[in-house]
Amino acid sequence: MSATDQGATVPGEPGQEQRRAAVGGLCAFSAFGIWALLPVYLKFLVHVPAAEILAHRILWSVVFVGVGVALFRGGAELMAVARSGRLALRLAVAALLVSLNWIVFMTAVAEGYILECSLGYFINPLVNVLLGVVFLRERLTRVQWAAVGLAAAGIVNLAVQLGVLPWISLTLAFLFGFYGLVRKTAPIGAAGGLLAETLFLVPFALAYLGYRHWIGEGAFMAHGWVTDGLLVMAGLVTAVPLILFAAAAKRLRYATVGFFQYIAPTGQFLLAVLVYGETLTDAHLVTFALIWTALALYSMDMFRRKGRAAA
Repeated sequence: MSATDQGATVPGEPGQEQRRAAVGGLCAFSAFGIWALLPVYLKFLVHVPAAEILAHRILWSVVFVGVGVALFRGGAELMAVARSGRLALRLAVAALLVSLNWIVFMTAVAEGYILECSLGYFINPLVNVLLGVVFLRERLTRVQWAAVGLAAAGIVNLAVQLGVLPWISLTLAFLFGFYGLVRKTAPIGAAGGLLAETLFLVPFALAYLGYRHWIGEGAFMAHGWVTDGLLVMAGLVTAVPLILFAAAAKRLRYATVGFFQYIAPTGQFLLAVLVYGETLTDAHLVTFALIWTALALYSMDMFRRKGRAAA
């Protein structure tokens, strides 16, 4: 992919492209806004194992997304998946990537590492930039390469100061980066793709929940209606932002999607420090400052180039 905006698969009139980009921007903003507040939701479920929450996210996502696909007659996309082994394999890989991302994130939130999650999702936009260069042949300017270098310096600083790589942050960043890359290049719509992804995971979710209830440790219908309601809500909390994210990735350059992703880690950063009282060390502060500077550089360069193109 070149440096020009190739979010649309078929070139259209300038007005159509602008509307497509505006819709993509709104979808991206909404998706990452929901993810910014996700730790608040998960804190209400700290008494439920992360793997069990993940299983409920899978099952209830299938229910909600399946209803939506049925109402809007999106069954043809599932048939396309059934007919194409290559597409099915891509979506199975996407399902694996996003489920691993979920389990790492939920475990980290439950253990009090929201700050590390925030750092991971601050790194993620620049990981997207690198993936766009490597796999989509997107080109970067010198300023954008400098931004990537600053982010790398931030990671090295944290590793040196703490004596260990920020594994939670790096794992979240790269898992979600590769998930977005797979979903962007898969020829299927947002809702249909998400339904196909989660259907691959349903047998595992059912087996795990069945086992939990068989040994008498299942959370559903064991902790009251509030817990039950929150577990059912896992379907909406999961499905809505993922559909919005996939829709945004289809309409925008992958590097541009990365720009919007600062919304989620900013919210998580503020929650970690101001609400949940996690410690912000000097090492963290320097690393965050470097990554924030990198994001500012990348954003300014992107806007400058768009302004020139418009002129």
